Amino acid sequence: MVTALHPTRRAVFLDRDGVINRAVVCGGKPYPFASPEDLEVLPGVEQVVEALREACVVVIVVTNQPDVGAGKQRRKAVDAMHAMLRQELAIDDIKVCYHTVADGCGCRKPAPGMLLDAAREHGMDLNRSFLVGDCWRDVSAGNAAGCMTCFIDREYAEELREPADHTHANLPEAARHILTIAGGEWVDFVE
Repeated sequence: MVTALHPTRRAVFLDRDGVINRAVVCGGKPYPFASPEDLEVLPGVEQVVEALREACVVVIVVTNQPDVGAGKQRRKAVDAMHAMLRQELAIDDIKVCYHTVADGCGCRKPAPGMLLDAAREHGMDLNRSFLVGDCWRDVSAGNAAGCMTCFIDREYAEELREPADHTHANLPEAARHILTIAGGEWVDFVE
């Protein structure tokens, strides 16, 4: 365990669908693509991850994928998408909850379980870390974990259930804000 060695490490937790890759929006709610072939990383995300890593920030994807638990999606397809993201982006880790709401687990956002586990595994200070997400579950998980929260407002039908610390139009805009706080270099990201 690395915790004792790096008690002040920062992390940026990124939601997956709608933050780092395009989401399917149906009825005002975001959903993941069913096939790895349809996965499309949003503009500027690769640069954002590189800039965060250069600023010595740990970058971890935290994503709910309940369609696996509900039998609507194969775990093999989700694993293939994550392999593609790991290949394309310099992310440090991907934490996934495959449970449905009915399972009542502690890892499914809005619960902070994935963030708490990642903090223990990677030795991070959650009070100096950030969560960037595009729905209320993300913001609530970040707040519960003690992170600073950045909400990407995609104008979905669901409203936030508690306020985010900051609201942005996209990940590059949020990253500029995070980098000013984390001491990284201001970068002109492609948006």
